[in-house]
Amino acid sequence: MAFSMAMPWNDGEEKMHKLLRVPPQDNPTSTMLTPQASFMLQKGSLLALGTLDLQDRPWTTLWGGSPGFSEPLGGGFVGTRTLVDSEHDPVVQALVGEAKAGEMLQPKDGGKMLAGLAIELMTRKRVKIAGKMVAGTVQDVKVQIGESDEERTPETQNQIQLVTKIDESLGNCPKYLNQYVLQPALVQSQLLSNGPTLSGQARALINKSDMFFLSTSTSSDMDVNHRGGSPGFVRVISPTCIAYPEFSGNRLYQSLGNLQLNPRIGITFPDYETGDVLYITGTTEILVGTDAASLLPGSNLAVKIGITEARFIQRGLPFRGVKKTPSPYNPRVRPLAAEGNIKSAITSQSKQPTARLTKVALLTPSISRFSFSVPAGISYSPGQWIALDFKAELDVGYEHMRDEDPGSLNDDFVRTFTISSTPTSKSGSEKSFDITIRSVGPVTKYLFKQNPRAGFEVPILGVGGEFRVRQGEGRVTPFIAGGVGITPLLGQADGLALSPERLKLFWTVKGVDAGLVADTLERYPRLAASMEVFFTGDVEIEGFHDKVKDLESKGVKVNIKRLTKSDINTLDADAWYLCAGKMLRKEILSWLEGKKVMFEDFDY
Repeated sequence: MAFSMAMPWNDGEEKMHKLLRVPPQDNPTSTMLTPQASFMLQKGSLLALGTLDLQDRPWTTLWGGSPGFSEPLGGGFVGTRTLVDSEHDPVVQALVGEAKAGEMLQPKDGGKMLAGLAIELMTRKRVKIAGKMVAGTVQDVKVQIGESDEERTPETQNQIQLVTKIDESLGNCPKYLNQYVLQPALVQSQLLSNGPTLSGQARALINKSDMFFLSTSTSSDMDVNHRGGSPGFVRVISPTCIAYPEFSGNRLYQSLGNLQLNPRIGITFPDYETGDVLYITGTTEILVGTDAASLLPGSNLAVKIGITEARFIQRGLPFRGVKKTPSPYNPRVRPLAAEGNIKSAITSQSKQPTARLTKVALLTPSISRFSFSVPAGISYSPGQWIALDFKAELDVGYEHMRDEDPGSLNDDFVRTFTISSTPTSKSGSEKSFDITIRSVGPVTKYLFKQNPRAGFEVPILGVGGEFRVRQGEGRVTPFIAGGVGITPLLGQADGLALSPERLKLFWTVKGVDAGLVADTLERYPRLAASMEVFFTGDVEIEGFHDKVKDLESKGVKVNIKRLTKSDINTLDADAWYLCAGKMLRKEILSWLEGKKVMFEDFDY
């Protein structure tokens, strides 16, 4: 029977534990190839592998496509045989680039340091391994992939064969793994960009990625791991710099611990659909607490990466993937403060400003208007939103996983609300603003329970947004709203020409929310002649038909049906404005294909 000795934490890992106040714990990493790791190497369809190049820069690659390309050989040795892109893959070049065609390369000094992550995306299982390559070669092979005769025409491909000695292994949790079904594919690689800056294609891939793989190292060890989230969770700061938030995990901090000792990192972004891949090597800066929040609001921990080299390869992966179910633990995307999504609230005050709840008006069973008082230093423009931080009220502290309620973890409790009031020049030391919102989640439900007389206050992170309705001379400007999507228009109504010749409002609302329409007409009666309302859902509720008669008496055109393409396609306009939920927005955008559409979403 083999026994595994406990590994000590390295100095960098201990530093991270102290920074983040992690309670004392043993290092669970095994000093051998465990049965769990051996099983995953055989059953996993994906292997992320990292090593160092001749300049000691880490790189990461992705191999595989179907199970069975790695197998244990006994004594902690593992054999790997798989298709690779030997021309452009930096890990292949670093491992066997010096070997002649078909020559078996055997590095000296016990082998070349590497690490890996065996992973199965559909079952969300993964195991980390680390050790050394003791032998490797690349040779040409004839490969047939596909079912049709054309697809099954044999093609020459590069195949790598590696023998590695595994000295460490560790099972990892499935928390942020997004599911994909993988199938093997031919490598038909083409180098599209390579240099110290991100190309447009590289930036586009990062912006849509929902995962990446990273390699870190010390003088004697390496680590490969995965980071996942919602598409766009990695933010591009500039052509030479990216950043991502570190979500709460098992709190081992092995990758970040290595970065504390050696800031170099190797990252790979895969495009499973196309087979494109982006390889990056660079240097990192670990941001904790306010430093992280100032870059990525809502984050307590983040990593900023300065790019040394970025290599974008078209069709460089030996597999393709179809996206299935995203991880239920993925937090909302946290945009950069500099992106204008959450701008600094106020820099001249040493204390974070707060908004004090002063009034609540219940408009429908699930929609209310909240009025807040704010310091004089807070200002906003019509159509902007405000970011409020409910963390102090709702954060329950650290938990690793909660399968019965995964969405409750990793919520930063930061919400952005469109301001539904018009800026005023109120005298004195305070100003005010309104938000008109529906109760749909933990933050809004909590807010709906607050009593203005209790003196409730919430920190302000900032204001932002540029959703301005611009009316051309002599032209009608159409605005389509879904439910509370009317709010951006309300904040700008006092500055717009509201006659039917200048503004056309198409507003689709549930019958139960007729009170929101009635309240809007009371506050902005000039909107009536420009407004066409489409009521959906249950319209037999008490008082509904009385509200409809009242709206019609004020000049509003009322429809008891869904908004359709035919309702809007007779209107000729230079630009359309749209604010609706995700599904309705997608449908309306398809109706307006080819037209100029400015839209605001409230998916948050």
